[in-house]
Amino acid sequence: MKKVRLGKTNLMVSRIGMGGIPLTRPSEKEVIKLIQRTIDLGVNLIDTAYSYGNGMSEERISKAIAGRREEVIIATKGGTLEHLETSLRRLNTDYIDLWQFHGVSTLEDLEEVLNHRMEFARKAIEDGKIRHIGFSSHSLKVALEAVASDQFEFVQFPLNFVSNEAADELVPLVKKHDVGFIAMKPFAGGRIRDANLAIKYLLQFDNVVPDPGIEKIEEIEEIVDIVNNKSWELSPQEQQEIKEIRSKVSSRFCRQCGYCMPCPQGVLIDGVIYLQILYELWPADWFFSWDYVNSSVESAKNCIKCGEGEKKCPYQLPIREMIDENIAFYERVAKEYKKQQIST
Repeated sequence: MKKVRLGKTNLMVSRIGMGGIPLTRPSEKEVIKLIQRTIDLGVNLIDTAYSYGNGMSEERISKAIAGRREEVIIATKGGTLEHLETSLRRLNTDYIDLWQFHGVSTLEDLEEVLNHRMEFARKAIEDGKIRHIGFSSHSLKVALEAVASDQFEFVQFPLNFVSNEAADELVPLVKKHDVGFIAMKPFAGGRIRDANLAIKYLLQFDNVVPDPGIEKIEEIEEIVDIVNNKSWELSPQEQQEIKEIRSKVSSRFCRQCGYCMPCPQGVLIDGVIYLQILYELWPADWFFSWDYVNSSVESAKNCIKCGEGEKKCPYQLPIREMIDENIAFYERVAKEYKKQQIST
């Protein structure tokens, strides 16, 4: 497996990583086999978070890497010292290689991190609990300012050929500041189905490490085969396919930037129009019991179709239509879920 230097962390990470959200869906036995196969294939970066599956993702990773800790670069996310301590315990490790402030998506969030929370993270480095500090975000404006602050060693940000806003500004900026870049959502939340196109597109950026969520062994084997291919160059036909998919998908793909918020009627817009993607990411039991999901669905009842969110959306998404579509989707899968619960 080819490796790349992750910015000023100086860590040599595999050319692709493994995202930990889908690790909550299969059985624990299947997940352990999956992670171990992933390591065997040469992938050494595994990314997770304190909040994924109420800790299930971290706990399963811990069981899978038992006896192989030194083969793995663990990245996880949180927001407080308590989160960090809990992640260390769940992962059964003395240190986190890459610790990220999770979801720094407003300038106020960034100010809070830099002026207050950074202190405990730096102390954790002194104590050997963290090796490198980074952040994750969905806001390009915030990510650019955070990288320019020179207070972080790496960033995790969405990048794929559907939502490629980071390519023009953030990718060159992290290179200038020697900040590592982990690309979340390389498949655009499942909207890109062709692994060959998704991965080869991102491999064009020599300082970007794609971090696809993996659920099945055949998925990681396919991706590793793509990475190990001698040529990452996109053919004219592949470039045309990317153009066509981007045209079809980007007009209805929420980047979770939050610019549509707040809604004057209290609708949690970004939550509502992301329901279908969330459902595909998480186990059904977790999805339907998640307060964020339930609050988003409940808030949709307040929508009066005023169009204020659409005026603020930088991607001109048809938010009112997407709210209706996602609520209809939720009602359908919720009905199916209740039937399954009754039958079992």
